[in-house]
Amino acid sequence: MAENTEKDIELIDPKVVAQLAAQPLVARFAMEGSVSGMHRSPHRGSSVEFAEYRQYVPGDDLRRLDWRVLGRTDRYYLKEFEAETNLRCYFVLDCSGSMNFKSGETSKLDYAIKMIAHLAYQIIRQGDAAGLVTVGPKIITELPPKRTPSHLQLMMNLLKEVKGKGETGLPETLHELAEKAKRRALVIIFSDCFTDIEPLMSGLQHLRFQKHDVALFHMLDRQEIDFDFDRPIRFADLESSFSMVTEPAMVRDAYLDQFRQFQSTLQKGCHECNSDYREVMTTQPFDKVLADFLIDRAKAMAFR
Repeated sequence: MAENTEKDIELIDPKVVAQLAAQPLVARFAMEGSVSGMHRSPHRGSSVEFAEYRQYVPGDDLRRLDWRVLGRTDRYYLKEFEAETNLRCYFVLDCSGSMNFKSGETSKLDYAIKMIAHLAYQIIRQGDAAGLVTVGPKIITELPPKRTPSHLQLMMNLLKEVKGKGETGLPETLHELAEKAKRRALVIIFSDCFTDIEPLMSGLQHLRFQKHDVALFHMLDRQEIDFDFDRPIRFADLESSFSMVTEPAMVRDAYLDQFRQFQSTLQKGCHECNSDYREVMTTQPFDKVLADFLIDRAKAMAFR
């Protein structure tokens, strides 16, 4: 990747990039395409429809090297074919008003944006394709997966413009994506999941039915989990005009019981449809959250 491209991307921390460099992002299930051994494919053989050349990276299948290009340029390039596409990853970002909440320095939305930026960089650097879907009441932005540095820059520019507003149409978006993404893909969702559980689970199940690999990052603020308010306060719904004044001590036990039940149902639903559930709090170092995600996926693949 060109040096000036990396410098232009303000959302990316070079130190975090260096920490994550040794661990690629891998799919848990077979993907449709040829990815030189990094991601399993359900198919064998290759197409005769030549598409483009790609520069060799360690781990690629040497049988795909174009030896004529090597002889002429002393550079290592692989032939790729139209029917042999690397892993496609869709990042789905919930941009509803509740994602703006923060009790500390970073909102759930800003935290998710940083995670997407670094994962997208990692994916495109390893030769795979990344795309972005941002969701409010309906789809706001839909950027199809590609694997070029210019595409990464476009994705970063879109992420910088993201605003949280209104309700979430995440369940409907997941159904739509399940139908649009014709090839098996990795779908990584970033949301606080403040919507009805049943439609959300239906969307996840639809993605899995279409054989997509699904990971859900459940974005949470520490105050949403602890509910540590100590005096009467006005609570405002960030997705509507509703608000109410209440004494936190009177509703704390009921709130915590409902919240734990909500989170347990969400986690159980993800487990039942074989989706990767990750609880993320904005107080956690995001580089550690990403490293754990990459390492856990690599371990899961080692046992398959």
